[in-house]
Amino acid sequence: MSASTLLGLIEQAAERLQAAGVAFGHGTQSAFDEAVWLVLWRLGLPLDTDLDEVADQAVTSEQQSACAALIEERIGTRKPAAYLTREAWLQGVSFYIDERAIVPRSLIAEVLADGTIDAWLSDQTRHVLDLCTGNGSLAVLAALAWPEVQVTGADISDDALAVAAINIERHDLNERVKLLHSDGLSDAPGPFDLILCNPPYVCQASMDALPAEYLAEPELALAGGTDGMDFVRQLLRDAPSHMSEHAVLVLEIGHEREHFEAAFPQLEAAWLDTSQGEDQVLLITRSALQALNAA
Repeated sequence: MSASTLLGLIEQAAERLQAAGVAFGHGTQSAFDEAVWLVLWRLGLPLDTDLDEVADQAVTSEQQSACAALIEERIGTRKPAAYLTREAWLQGVSFYIDERAIVPRSLIAEVLADGTIDAWLSDQTRHVLDLCTGNGSLAVLAALAWPEVQVTGADISDDALAVAAINIERHDLNERVKLLHSDGLSDAPGPFDLILCNPPYVCQASMDALPAEYLAEPELALAGGTDGMDFVRQLLRDAPSHMSEHAVLVLEIGHEREHFEAAFPQLEAAWLDTSQGEDQVLLITRSALQALNAA
């Protein structure tokens, strides 16, 4: 199809992305979806535009050139598209993002949205901590999911916290979401009724094999040491003293379940179902963490 139509322009962009071998996973999973995102954004069209309705819409030579330049920037820099558009979406919610923070994509967002963890919460759940908050997306989603709770977003990176502050303001949540600089739990005393954490968990072998798009993100948010469990070990030791009696920890460990279970063979945990399966997000009670540490 000719690039003089919107669909033709998108298809041409997708072919260029595919041929260049760029990596996906920061909001899209295919060259076509990434092309749709970038072309619609560059043309100022809503990202939920029905392509069937606008497939034959004419695009000018200037628009074609502008889109081609953006596609070449995506290929040349290998930056995730979200860094180029300064926007990412999680569970249908828009977030500002730039290179100071990891692109939001946590599967914990799914279990917040679908109510999976609600059974472990109660009317006493009032204080929620989003540890390793990054751009603040999970803190925002928690506040939106439970209007009665107060949320703290904590991170060791002042750069990430600056991005999170933009999103807290963007969603008008300054009264309910507070941001805190903390190395792990060291400056987040609590007690918290719920801790959410998408920590750096990528093992060294996986770090060595990451595509350039992931290396464009802050390494601090990804690298978890030899087995990916460096941060998690400290977290599980420290967490009980920062949790209320019936609190739970919801933890994402990505594709590192084998390393996680090798590191904590005695830990009792509930693995949660997500779109990526039942081996990437887990829930741990305070009592289970106490038993682990006692052992």
